[in-house]
Amino acid sequence: MRHPDFDAPDLPLSELFTQWPELAITFLDRRMLCPGCPIAPFHAIADACLEYRLDEAAFRAELYRCGRTAGLFRDRVRSAGQGHGDP
Repeated sequence: MRHPDFDAPDLPLSELFTQWPELAITFLDRRMLCPGCPIAPFHAIADACLEYRLDEAAFRAELYRCGRTAGLFRDRVRSAGQGHGDP
């Protein structure tokens, strides 16, 4: 089974939390209520950033750093915010 694309602009937050539950802490640290929210299947990272008035590129970079620290994106060779690839 293929993993979802972390960089896909339309990746639902519910899929993100299912595939990479360790990333939920990044949302919670910013007091974002996305983990467990009933709207998570319909919102992507961009939507959450818009709702919480965050810079999307900076937040994605923070999520990527959290994932790397947790060992989630070991095989990823690009830097956050550039192109598309499988984590």
